[in-house]
Amino acid sequence: MTSTASVPETTLLRLAGWPYFVIAFVARLPFAMMVVGVLTVVVSSRDSLTLGGLTSAAVGVGTACFGPFLGAASDRFGQRIVLSILAVANATMLIVFTLVVYSTAVDALVLAAAFGIGATAPQVSPLSRSRLVTMITERMPQERRARTLSGTMAYESAADETVFVFGPFIVGILASFLAPWAPLVGAAALTLLFVGAFALHPSASYVSIERDAQGRAPSSVAELFHPGLLIVVLGIFGVGIFFGTMLTSLTAFMDVRGEPEQAGLLYGVMGVGSAVLALGVAWLPARFTLRARWITFAGILFGGALLLGTVETTGQMAMVLAIMGIGIGPTLVTQYSLGASRSPLGRSATVMTMLGSAIIVGQSLGAAVTGSLAEQYGVAAALTLPMIAAGIAFVAGIVNWFVRAHPRAHVA
Repeated sequence: MTSTASVPETTLLRLAGWPYFVIAFVARLPFAMMVVGVLTVVVSSRDSLTLGGLTSAAVGVGTACFGPFLGAASDRFGQRIVLSILAVANATMLIVFTLVVYSTAVDALVLAAAFGIGATAPQVSPLSRSRLVTMITERMPQERRARTLSGTMAYESAADETVFVFGPFIVGILASFLAPWAPLVGAAALTLLFVGAFALHPSASYVSIERDAQGRAPSSVAELFHPGLLIVVLGIFGVGIFFGTMLTSLTAFMDVRGEPEQAGLLYGVMGVGSAVLALGVAWLPARFTLRARWITFAGILFGGALLLGTVETTGQMAMVLAIMGIGIGPTLVTQYSLGASRSPLGRSATVMTMLGSAIIVGQSLGAAVTGSLAEQYGVAAALTLPMIAAGIAFVAGIVNWFVRAHPRAHVA
């Protein structure tokens, strides 16, 4: 087990090395391909949209259930061993699922295999955040940490959004030109190659200097449930619900107009603006505090969501999505930054996977409830759910203004 130590490096790029960012970016692709890939292959092979939706949800549930435990294991034993095991296990589960779905196995076995895919998902995004946070807080000068941390969370959020745009696009190309099973086989290959490379990168051996020689943290598990951290989890859960409800209700909105296939393109209006504004957060002045940023940008998101009740045309919907894009990216960056700064000593990977799991649970729950509501009560009813989700994120930001972080976290 290797501990970090202070060195006179001044930039994160020099600390991590540019190959790290390339590897970490590509290593995210398999997960972005999994959920859509699973849906595609199930609908194609079993001719059931309902089973396809349930199977995709099973992937998300598996990830949400095991994500924090994998983060805790990474904090305890280091990322290298955990990710090395997961790279092999997840690639294997992707192949197993492909074989099961094309066999005569009962639907329950298909769902179990999908859950296995999610349970073994390598969690590259939160673990990358944790790895970079460790470098920043322990290997950079104090005066550069705050701005570098903000810029890093901005980059990581923009990278996630970019990958989740390209992931489904790659799935579509492979499924259309090769076969419905091709995206899952491709995801398995990428997992072995790039998640394996991510595991073997020198930075994976870093273990927080706050941990002792046996890998034990100075903080207790109970500190993960401090109100200052739980309110961030709640806020990011609201963002996850927003993602799930917005995409599903937008699909229903476009389906009524006879163009359901255009929902993804329209959704991109919000995604592009969100990614650009997320990167811009790094340039905000320090006096514009994280607490103030959360309320400000979540307020823009909530205000834009309320406009969904007035939308009647595709053009109006695009305009509202653009407004919400101004709020969603910076809100997510701010929440991750707060989560990083409030992590109990020696538990940054656990916290990052908690936040990542909160998004996944919210997204899965939001999509499932919205689909059912849209089918039973129509588009107008479905469009109220993104308003509620944005309201959760906004109210959590207000509560956060009055909540203090645990005194033993990285930043109070």
